[in-house]
Parts: sequence; C-alpha cells; structure tokens
Amino acid sequence: MNCSNKKEEPAVYQRVVLKNAAPYRYLKVCLVLEDDSTRLSAVDLKHFIITGLRNLHGEVGAALPFDLLKYDENTLTALLRVYSRGLVKLWSSLTLLGSYQNQACAFRVLQVSPFLLALSGNSRELQLD
Repeated sequence: MNCSNKKEEPAVYQRVVLKNAAPYRYLKVCLVLEDDSTRLSAVDLKHFIITGLRNLHGEVGAALPFDLLKYDENTLTALLRVYSRGLVKLWSSLTLLGSYQNQACAFRVLQVSPFLLALSGNSRELQLD
C-alpha cells in the first residue's frame, strides 16, 4: 500500500484563446435611396439583400442565413443578425448593392457588434437633460 512507486506528473498548463466567441454579429444598417419617396417593406428589403448575396456569391451566398430583426420603413433602418462566419459575405454584398428599381442606392453600415444590447443606444447621439 505504498504509493511512492507512482511518479507525480507535473501540472500541464494550457492557454486557451477564443476568437469570435459570439456566434452572431448584429448590424445596424440604413438604406439610402436616390428618391426619398420610395418605400420598401420588410419583405422587399430582405429579398433585395438576398438578391445582392446571390449576385456576388452565387447560390451559396443566397443561402446564407441572416435575420431581419427590426425594420423601420420611415427611416429605412434595419437590424440584421448573421452568423459570425457569414459577416464578411453579408457586409460585402451590402456594400456592392448599387441600384434598386433603376435608381441609385447605398447601404450605410451604422454599427456592428457581437452583442445586440450594444446597438440599442449610441453614445454619440445621447442627449442629457
């Protein structure tokens, strides 16, 4: 019953670095149209984004899962959720979309964050009473 025959192994320390630990990225985007009177519904906006993904990345890009969480038809501002691995594909397709129904347009990416709560407010627009 002598345990002195067993060698004690030194402790092994392992460094673990997590990159992109959050599964999703959230984008706050604004669509700027040449004609301010043009309005899009939420369905039209999502179809427009999917068309841009298809044009740039093919059918694989069109199958990229993303969600339109919130959309304001008056300001044409939307909150999008995409898997972290698909952020670059979505962002690049938004950047290269240049026309909607034969009029010039552009997507402006206002904020990007791995946390939805971070997009709820903007400290640059904060008004204190």
